[in-house]
Amino acid sequence: MASGGLQLLGFVMAFLGWVGIIISTAMPQWKMASYAGDNIVTAQALYEGLWMSCAMQSTGQIQCKVYDSLLKLDSSLQATRALMVASIVVGLVGMFVACVGMKCMKCMEDDQVKKMRMAVLGGVIFIISGLAALVATSWYGNRVARAFYDPFTPVNTRFEFGSALFIGWAASSLAILGGSFLCCSCPRRETSYPPTRGYPKNASSTGKDYV
Repeated sequence: MASGGLQLLGFVMAFLGWVGIIISTAMPQWKMASYAGDNIVTAQALYEGLWMSCAMQSTGQIQCKVYDSLLKLDSSLQATRALMVASIVVGLVGMFVACVGMKCMKCMEDDQVKKMRMAVLGGVIFIISGLAALVATSWYGNRVARAFYDPFTPVNTRFEFGSALFIGWAASSLAILGGSFLCCSCPRRETSYPPTRGYPKNASSTGKDYV
């Protein structure tokens, strides 16, 4: 029963992490304009994401512009896009595989060994999905931090971490942790030993002992 509860907890955490990865990928707030130091505070906030750049006015109005050409984008941004999309696709596959291996599902009930293997496989796929998203967000965040501390970067063009990065880090951690729970939820096989063979007892002598 405890194994089934751990399996369900792992699936819920991995699913929430997968949803968070989708939200992080779609959000435009991967980096935001910095107003630290001598920067002049303007009446608008600038955001940049994987698919568009946005400007939010002080009135609350948001104007976004989708990137015109894929070929004009930086190669690192294209790689981050590819990793996040791959993480979403792999996570979708992991969700279907893990559903088959869940103890609460009636699929493959006649073969519990294969059902357990499907649950473990789903956990491994979720871990791969989380690692891909973690690499993408960490790589992007490293680029933002290096550009921020670069003395040759103009002050008015420095950016800081956006909320999408923090959501991506939390979501990828959830996916990895949930996948680990799925891998650990299956009980260990008990080692079966051959039955011990009893030795016949010595028959009590019916005759009398002679000295």
